[in-house]
Amino acid sequence: MSLVLDPAAQDLLFREARTANSFTDEPVTEEQVQAIYDLVKYGPTAFNQTPLRITLVRSAEARERLVQHMAEGNRAKTAAAPLVAILSADNEFHEELPALFPAFPQAKDVFFAERPAREGSATLNAALQAAYFIVGVRAAGLAAGPMTGFDHEGLRKEFLDDDHTPLMVVNIGKPGPDAWYPRSPRLAYEDVVTTV
Repeated sequence: MSLVLDPAAQDLLFREARTANSFTDEPVTEEQVQAIYDLVKYGPTAFNQTPLRITLVRSAEARERLVQHMAEGNRAKTAAAPLVAILSADNEFHEELPALFPAFPQAKDVFFAERPAREGSATLNAALQAAYFIVGVRAAGLAAGPMTGFDHEGLRKEFLDDDHTPLMVVNIGKPGPDAWYPRSPRLAYEDVVTTV
């Protein structure tokens, strides 16, 4: 075996894990979400920046507002999921860098003084954190249904502010009946990896 991680854990996190399209009505607790975050916060990012922001949509009123911004094909499953999270990038993440990256606290001003540089870095690193979050949901024995099919500007105005860029909406819960589409193909190693 070339991997140290137990094969059952490999299946849980990757091989058997799928994007869920339906869920049971079993609730996702605050304790589960906190455990997920407490695990995935250790995933690496540039300068240890932490631009990911997670907005949990729990109330019926907020869920109705969210569903209005989802693409037609994503509305029913978003309305029915036990928990929905809006994942966004905080474009003002640099304010936390002196505490998060004490080895070089000047990084805040040296690299991120200009808004365009912050936005690009926030988007990239929050997307990395979003991927860790999805794997963390799987590690909790739950399924994730990440989606980017929504009105980004409408959702931003409804739930966020000008300093946050929405990245994805993630339905979370125990998978329900017929939760999975057939597994789509993946590229082979030789199609992706080049040695120079």
